[in-house]
Amino acid sequence: MADSGPDLELRQGLFWEVQAGRIPPPQAAVTLGWEFIEADPEQGTIEVAFNPGEHLLNPMGGIQGGFLAAMLDDTLGPALVASLPPGQFAPTLDLHVQFLRPAQLGRLRGSGRVVKRGREICFLSGELTDTRGELIATATATARIQQFSR
Repeated sequence: MADSGPDLELRQGLFWEVQAGRIPPPQAAVTLGWEFIEADPEQGTIEVAFNPGEHLLNPMGGIQGGFLAAMLDDTLGPALVASLPPGQFAPTLDLHVQFLRPAQLGRLRGSGRVVKRGREICFLSGELTDTRGELIATATATARIQQFSR
């Protein structure tokens, strides 16, 4: 089942350290208004939300497309990273975004999944929806699992 409750404290790895408050979240996630909802590391899925502020708006009053792309990157990447053991991370190698409709201020929901996981290279997919459940944008990405040390 999905992880979002007490099991959170037991999980290991960079993603779970942030969720448990053992290390601060990335500033980019804070800027985007990123919020963890639930994840199923075994299935490679995640649900997140974004609560964007006015600082992300374009001159027409919608959320600027680059920030929507960043939200999708911050949805797809964690779908994989939540499943990695301590000492591993998976930077995005490429990200392809399709914008389907303008996004206005208000909570956006991100759904991400690992489509195929290899030893190093992984393929990811996901989407952003608005408060009405309307599809805002979709994305696919490729990520590479790497070792790191803090």
